[in-house]
Amino acid sequence: MMLAETSLSIWGWGSLGVVLFLITFGPFAIFYFAFYILCFVGGGFVVTLLFGKTSSEKYLEQCEHSFLPPTSFGISKCIEEMKKESEPLKIDRRLTGAYIIDEPLQQIIQFSLRDYVQYWYYTLSDDESFLLEIRQALQNALIQFSARSKEIDWQPYFTTRLVDDFATHLRVFRKAQQRIMEKDDQMKDTAEDLVNTFFEVEVEMEKEMCRDLVCTSPKDEEGFLRDLCEALLYVLLPPGDFQNKIMRYFVREILARGILLPLINQLSDPDYINQYVIWMIRDSICNYEAFMNIIKVSDKVGELEAVRDKAAEELQYLRSLDTAGDDINAIKNQINSLLFVKKVCDSRILRLRSGKEIDTVKLAANFGKLCTVPLDDILVNNVALQFFIDYMQQMGGQAHLFFWMTVEGYRVTAQQQLEVLLSHEKDGRHQTIQTKILLQTAAVGIYEQYLSEKASPRVNIDDILVAKLAEKLNNENPTPEIFDEIQRKVYDLMLRDERFYPSFKQHALYVRMLAELDMLKDPSFRGSDDGEGESFNGSPTGSINLSLDDLSSVSSDESIQLHAYISDTVYADYDPYAVAGVCNDHGKTYALYAITVRRRTPSGEEAWKTYRRYSDFHDFHMRITEQFENLASILKLPGKKTFNNMDRDFLEKRKKDLNAYLQLLLNSEMMKAYPALVHCVYDFLENKAYSKGKGDFARKEPPLMEKTFVDPKHCRVAAHLDDNVDDNIPLRIMLLLMDEVFDLKERNQWLRRNIKNLLQQLIRAMRGYTINKKIVDHVDWMTSPEQVADAVKRFRDALWPNGILAEAVPRRDNAIRMRTRIAGKTKLLGIMPDELKHILGAETTRKGILRVFEMFQHTQLNKRMVYVFLEGFLENVFQQYKFHELFNKLHSCSKQMQRYKHRLQPTQAPSSQKR
Repeated sequence: MMLAETSLSIWGWGSLGVVLFLITFGPFAIFYFAFYILCFVGGGFVVTLLFGKTSSEKYLEQCEHSFLPPTSFGISKCIEEMKKESEPLKIDRRLTGAYIIDEPLQQIIQFSLRDYVQYWYYTLSDDESFLLEIRQALQNALIQFSARSKEIDWQPYFTTRLVDDFATHLRVFRKAQQRIMEKDDQMKDTAEDLVNTFFEVEVEMEKEMCRDLVCTSPKDEEGFLRDLCEALLYVLLPPGDFQNKIMRYFVREILARGILLPLINQLSDPDYINQYVIWMIRDSICNYEAFMNIIKVSDKVGELEAVRDKAAEELQYLRSLDTAGDDINAIKNQINSLLFVKKVCDSRILRLRSGKEIDTVKLAANFGKLCTVPLDDILVNNVALQFFIDYMQQMGGQAHLFFWMTVEGYRVTAQQQLEVLLSHEKDGRHQTIQTKILLQTAAVGIYEQYLSEKASPRVNIDDILVAKLAEKLNNENPTPEIFDEIQRKVYDLMLRDERFYPSFKQHALYVRMLAELDMLKDPSFRGSDDGEGESFNGSPTGSINLSLDDLSSVSSDESIQLHAYISDTVYADYDPYAVAGVCNDHGKTYALYAITVRRRTPSGEEAWKTYRRYSDFHDFHMRITEQFENLASILKLPGKKTFNNMDRDFLEKRKKDLNAYLQLLLNSEMMKAYPALVHCVYDFLENKAYSKGKGDFARKEPPLMEKTFVDPKHCRVAAHLDDNVDDNIPLRIMLLLMDEVFDLKERNQWLRRNIKNLLQQLIRAMRGYTINKKIVDHVDWMTSPEQVADAVKRFRDALWPNGILAEAVPRRDNAIRMRTRIAGKTKLLGIMPDELKHILGAETTRKGILRVFEMFQHTQLNKRMVYVFLEGFLENVFQQYKFHELFNKLHSCSKQMQRYKHRLQPTQAPSSQKR
């Protein structure tokens, strides 16, 4: 009740107050009252906003226990620093310590910043401190690079690594070409297929890397250069500068995309290389014969069309001239020459497009009209003799030919020794006994090697003559003419025996010999100038169109098969006459290997056991590798062991290795490749006492330097050079390049050995040590400050001619590029000396030169060579860093590498399971 009465009293008094307020002040008084309140509140807020913040901050500053964070001054300080005038930074312009190098380098840095950074940076800011920091970073990198370069011995790089890299590149290209020629599918794009095959061979040879992506994909190439430049900056820049990512990325892009990429593209352009080749040999006169030879052998329709169109253009111009003057005869001669060139080009284009192109060397054309080369000329001509040696080895008559050649050498040597002997006797000197002993030893050596009953293979000659010669050797002093009678008999045998010279004239090797001697008429131009009307029929045996590959297949007697394996190892005491069993002589023991042999013939099968010592295997290996020199790189005899060579485990291991040696030797493919090898192997495996063909000194004397075995397919080419070549710089370079350019390794080893001896004599006559010194001096001159400065200036002028960034060179017209190729090949063939053709053969010389020129006609392959040179250069400069492993990682994404590893997986799986 009391709460109800109280609420009624409040509402009553309130209502009364409102009524009295409205009666007193009027109905609008409530709006005025609200407006006054609003003004009061707004005024208080304004006063607080204007004066309260300042008073509060002053109060808080005076408060010792304030928990508010302090005010930041970073932005204000940055603004104050930016308002100040920037002080000029001083940069030391010294880079290498040589002013003549530093001055062009500073210009290159300035031009690079101007053309790659400043043109867009000044649109963002006028502050130059960033540009100066980039410049300082570049200078630091160049200073470090210069310091490292001064510590490097450049002579091994220029004389060994650079030459090896080039020769290896050439070997990969040559093997790729051979693989392309073996393929049957001719519908593929030849250039693209060659590039793919090239990188297949590269990965098989390098095993650890392949550069296909870098050379064929622009995107991957840019990524590779970026990664490489970043690695170089890591090595060259101070840690603080390298950690500055913005500046590091700028410098990386300038080096990769602004400098390296344009330079590599220019060096890889085939047209640029062709122009450079022509410029290098600009002093040589263009040979018309060489030009026509290039036209005749060209297999590029684009080249022939470009030359034909140019000839037609020149013809039109000459015909438009007024021929009433004194030069009418000269103009007519030019017109006739151009007409001939045009006809030859049309004929070649027609052949290539019709698919009837025939290589002269691959066609045994018209045997009845082939030139006949007498045997006397073959035996005295190095080029012809190498083909006759190959043929005689195939027919098993090499002993007769080698005997004839050895006797010729003996006669010359004996005559020289006797002349020296006479001169010494006139001077009162006494060297008669020593000279006679030397001649006697040489003569007996020839007799033992070719005519004795122990000789293998033995020259088949009248036994009466051999016995007469043996009597002379025992009772008389040897003379230069002591072998003449037997030599004449051997010559008549080679000349008249149907197996030898008569059959050689009908063999494929004879046709190849004529081609090398430039005595084989090109059938494409026989009978008419335009190539029409030629005939390929008319041999003595009828109409033939056989390729040399068909003719070169030598029939071998496959009806006789030989199988052998080492079944056991037994011990025997030393006795020189023991075949098996135990004999006693000073208690010396040795191991005998029991060989089980089976010989299958059409009449049945024979089986026997024979016993051989390791020294017998060693002697046999020396014999066959001397007789068939290519076997030295295929067959690997187990090595000797001086101590513990009677250990059971060692003998078991040697037994397995000798078994593997035998199986490889008896392989059917090996026997087909070397038909004359069958007789040597059969003689070794016969059940009889083995008669050693080598003296004890030859068998027991160890080599001065043990040669390591290398797989010829998967190694750098320099690994195949002889040990005594490495120290002779000019001989090493010349022999290595000749091996790869002219493919001497795959040819007759007798020719290669003669070329090596010729080069040695030439260098010795020119004082080889002086040439070595000149090469070292030349390398020092190339790396001198003057030459480095000249190279830097050429680089500067190439990218910034007259201080202005060079524009991209427009691609020249394809017809001009093709004519440049023809001109380059003509120049190269024109400068080849005739002496080289006489030594190697005209066909080999021409193919070698054109192979090198063709190698430079593919941009992707040129890039590969540039990158190989760049990698070798960096590995040489930064030897303490593992740049080789870095390059392996950078090239690890190679598709060819992945395919190669995938192909190896099935063969590697069993071995991994065994482990």
